[in-house]
Amino acid sequence: MNATVVTYLVYLALSVGLTVWTARTLTRNGDVFLVDVFRGEERLAEAMNRLLVVGFYLVNLGFVALNLQVSSPIWSTQDAFEALAPKLGGVALLLGIFHLANVVVLSQVRRHRLAPPRQPVPYGPYAGHPAPPAYRGPVAPPA
Repeated sequence: MNATVVTYLVYLALSVGLTVWTARTLTRNGDVFLVDVFRGEERLAEAMNRLLVVGFYLVNLGFVALNLQVSSPIWSTQDAFEALAPKLGGVALLLGIFHLANVVVLSQVRRHRLAPPRQPVPYGPYAGHPAPPAYRGPVAPPA
C-alpha cells in the first residue's frame, strides 16, 4: 500500500470519526433545547433531531468524499500531514458552520415563540393623531 492510499485512509477515518462524534454530541445535548423550541412536544423534538442528524451526516460525509483527492503525490510523513491538515480543517469548519446555523435558526424560532404578540399600531384621531386628509380627486393645475 503506497503513502497516498494510507493518507486517504487516515483522512477518511479521522473525518468520519469527527463527523460521527459531533453528530452524537449534538443529538445528545440538543434534545433539551429542541423540546423547549417545540413547546414540550417530545416526539416532535426527537423527530426533528433525527432529521437534523441525517442532513448533518449527508452534507458532511458528502463533503468528505468530494474533498478526498490530494493534488500532489505523497512521499513522506510531512507530505501526508501537509495534505491532511487543510482537508481536516475544512471538515471541522463545515461541522462548525452547520452547527452554528442550526443553533441560530432554532434560537430565532424559540425567541419568536416566546415573544409577546405584537399589537397593531393605532393611527387616526382615536390615537391622538389627526385624521388623514380626505381624497378630493385630481387637483386642477393653477391657471
